[in-house]
Amino acid sequence: MPQRKELTEICHKVYEKEFVAAYDGNLSVRMDEKRILITPSGKNKGDVEEKDLLEIDYHGNLLQGEGKVSTEAKIHLVAYQKRPDVSAVIHCHPVYSTAFAAIGEGLMRPIFPEVILSLGKVPLCKYGTPSTDDLPNSMLPYIDFVWALLLENHGAVTFGKNIKGAYFRMEKLEHAAKTIYIARTMGREKNLPISKLKELYSLAEEVYGIKIDKRNRFDF
Repeated sequence: MPQRKELTEICHKVYEKEFVAAYDGNLSVRMDEKRILITPSGKNKGDVEEKDLLEIDYHGNLLQGEGKVSTEAKIHLVAYQKRPDVSAVIHCHPVYSTAFAAIGEGLMRPIFPEVILSLGKVPLCKYGTPSTDDLPNSMLPYIDFVWALLLENHGAVTFGKNIKGAYFRMEKLEHAAKTIYIARTMGREKNLPISKLKELYSLAEEVYGIKIDKRNRFDF
């Protein structure tokens, strides 16, 4: 599927899922070594059309399209500059994930096997004012090895090898955050035992075909 069409469809999905409201959020894909396709500033994601998407370079300069480049493009640029394996970035404000970011808590406990394998650790990045370099700089301690981040008092970011992969990580992140919230209303979530965590990691590559960076593994 052409990149513009696919990115537009995912924009509609994040709005339908209520991962964004009003003009919130921004999504992008890596086109090649010189161009990035990204959503414009001030456009509701449910209304985005292919013609609205902008092409920018790796310094955030507009190359093609009519519209304003979001100041939060810096979030995307730091990911593409630091991670050659990342070809898509999604920044949203999903309610439950953002609630964790608002109370200053990342998702850093090994609870759900599928989350451990697909996301790994989800660290909390120190608050950075939107449009300033503090925001992308807050991602630097983790950007080399994570697939999802919470931005303190702000929202969430997920990365993927393609836009669908980044979207499904955002969906998985929000589902996990919501489930943990519900678990806490019933008592308290429990970590997987160390023995089961080790077993899961031993099966990850052999059975599931998933390579997990050692830095993104939960400590034993």
